[in-house]
Amino acid sequence: MGKINLQQAIKWTVYSLLLVNWVLYIQEDWQNAQFTLRNGGSLLDWTSAFGTSLDEAAWFGLLFLWELETYALSDDSWNRLMQWSFLGIRGACYIFLAHTVFAWAVAFTDLENTQASPEITSLCQLAGRDISFANNQHYILIDEQNCDGISTDTEFFYVDNSAVTDTAGFALERRSAWFDLQDAVTWLLIMFSIELGIWLQERDITGGPLTLVSQAVKVFYGVLFIDAAYWAWLGHWLWAWDQTLWICGFWAIEYNMKEWREQIEFEEQQATA
Repeated sequence: MGKINLQQAIKWTVYSLLLVNWVLYIQEDWQNAQFTLRNGGSLLDWTSAFGTSLDEAAWFGLLFLWELETYALSDDSWNRLMQWSFLGIRGACYIFLAHTVFAWAVAFTDLENTQASPEITSLCQLAGRDISFANNQHYILIDEQNCDGISTDTEFFYVDNSAVTDTAGFALERRSAWFDLQDAVTWLLIMFSIELGIWLQERDITGGPLTLVSQAVKVFYGVLFIDAAYWAWLGHWLWAWDQTLWICGFWAIEYNMKEWREQIEFEEQQATA
């Protein structure tokens, strides 16, 4: 029996845990949609409600391609059909990731422009109207039995067409919307750095200004850890755990690229020896 490759075992454990998290995200998005889309919504509202699940699906697509390109496939296995297939999958993933950034940008802009509803001074005014109270991504359907005990504030904000929050909850919604948007953009920057690195190494380029750029972007992993800490502080342990797993998944691709780069440099040395 051959020895277990520890690096590969860890990598596939991370990938498997990410799949489990994806299922949990789909479940969480569906549960939240029962409140946020209770009174219907546009196509963007629906895709935004399941934005995290769609985003994860796109990242899985890219992770699959990167694993093939940086580890599983040899240079000799490439053909035109495979190249076009990879291009098509990449394009679809990019569209979903662009949707996530757009959806988070719209949510952030909408919250920045949202004003308190002057006609609402008590949650009991909303009892029995299929309106929920939102706080830190938790929802409570407002009825006559609970309306007095949810919030004593006299100023309320609609965060979508079927959910309101109070002043403290609204401040949290705005801050979290900024973190969501910033996090999505940061992931895209790291994605582009990996794509650039793959593009360079496919051409046997392991040095130079573009390689330096692709390596310099790695500092943004620190920003992602800050985002994970923020979500953990809010009690969203699934989000923090998932963020950490995705960072580990990307590091696995980075390790694949490092081994690939060392192989290219070794072959160049052999050729010039």
